[in-house]
Amino acid sequence: MSDKMQAGGGVEYTHAGKEYFEKRGLTRHAGAASLWGLGVAAVISGDFSGWNLGIGQAGWGGMLIATIVIGGMYLLMIYSIAEMSAAMPHTGGAYSFARSAFGPWGGFFTGFAETIEYVITTAVVGTFCGLYADAILADLFGVSWPLWLWVLIFYGIFVALNAAGAAASFKFAFVIAIISLAVLAIFAIAAIFSGQFSTDKLMDIVPQEGGSTFLPFGILGVFLALPFAIWFFLGIEELPLAAEETHTPARDIPKGSIAGMFTLLATAFVVLVLNPGVLGSAAISESGEPILDGFRAFFPDSNIAALLSLMALAGLVASFQGIMFAAGRNVYSLSRAGYYPKFLSLTGQRKTPWVALVATAIVGILLIFGLGEWVYAGDPVAAAGALLLIAVFGAVIAYVLQMLAFLVLRQKFPSVSRPYRSPVGIIGALVAGVIALVTLILMPFNSDYRGVILWVAIVYVVGLLLFALFGRKRLVLSPEEEYAVTGGVHGHPETEGYDVTEQLEESGTEEFFDKGQ
Repeated sequence: MSDKMQAGGGVEYTHAGKEYFEKRGLTRHAGAASLWGLGVAAVISGDFSGWNLGIGQAGWGGMLIATIVIGGMYLLMIYSIAEMSAAMPHTGGAYSFARSAFGPWGGFFTGFAETIEYVITTAVVGTFCGLYADAILADLFGVSWPLWLWVLIFYGIFVALNAAGAAASFKFAFVIAIISLAVLAIFAIAAIFSGQFSTDKLMDIVPQEGGSTFLPFGILGVFLALPFAIWFFLGIEELPLAAEETHTPARDIPKGSIAGMFTLLATAFVVLVLNPGVLGSAAISESGEPILDGFRAFFPDSNIAALLSLMALAGLVASFQGIMFAAGRNVYSLSRAGYYPKFLSLTGQRKTPWVALVATAIVGILLIFGLGEWVYAGDPVAAAGALLLIAVFGAVIAYVLQMLAFLVLRQKFPSVSRPYRSPVGIIGALVAGVIALVTLILMPFNSDYRGVILWVAIVYVVGLLLFALFGRKRLVLSPEEEYAVTGGVHGHPETEGYDVTEQLEESGTEEFFDKGQ
């Protein structure tokens, strides 16, 4: 077999061989419960911080409508992703779906968007972790540490945890998800029985001209709040990235994803109603730690609030770990296939993508410091809001392309095995894709963050240019690529292992490529 294999779209595949994949191996540890824990853990921080900034754009009524719309979008999308992940049980996730539907360019376009989503989401959650932790430290001991120190501490701890092994990551995610849900339950009980909840507080933002107490900024505010409503759910779609670390991915990923989605729908509406109902919508719209502020309202002048908020920090820690897992696997899968530099997919003795984890951590830290200190003059909440919008920008691009991929794959690969089929089918994917597309189109209309979105769009274009110049001629037949080029015949690592298509091509048993020089 030649060292080069020509494919459509001007891309070339290079010979990898068995040793290449041995250096990039993963191990299987997870079942449906572990995946549920990972999914909930990755997202649960959205209930603790970030979502509340949407109230400042739309008021409580507008945020409620936005959350209903976005919650519906995610539910339809998760059903669609569950079908694709069961049919394509390998680590690539969104990149893999788009690669099979649209070819290598579509795969990179989608995978890079998901890289932006997960790397930046980790930075957002890291910022809120630092804010929460420092507020608790100040309440308990009257001591405050700089945000940069907290960020380095959290990144250091959780890069080490994720690099320690997949089993440790899944166990931690499951336990911390349970703790986070318990904290939200305590908050809900306290809000209901403290006597401080009032529906009047939900509508305490003074309406602008033409607005109302329910929609103080008018219907436009609803559209501007859509990206912040995404924060309640962003990350639950990551579970296909754990396919090669799951015992029976075709069965367990749909179960874990759907159970996690319904869990997050419940917690989102509990928090959306009770948190501003205790503090007031006007106050909560600018808070960097709304759950912590809620506990302070229940227990004024008491260390009990800080101690309970120490538990609330668990929610942010859960998402930090879970999204870091996703960022590492996303970069790993694209690197293993040659879209990113191949050294990023090395796994070492513990069979975890530690190089990808370190690389994504470095980028996240630089973003936190760069935006927070240089662009937003030391205002961490404003910087986190900007980072949140950047993460959502990448996410909605990936969502639109995944829903398009679902529609295309139903037609392109009609006969491949689909162990799970979406109950909402073509219509559900179409509706979810349209909502995601509308959200993407509307994002530049938010004047507060227009410049940030412009810059990340430029970064996106630069990434595509680099792929055009370098990456497209260095691809490797990873499982995601095998599945795509063979029409779903190969690329099932849980049954076939790795390097199958390359061996068949080399022996002449099957041919999928034109031979290059």
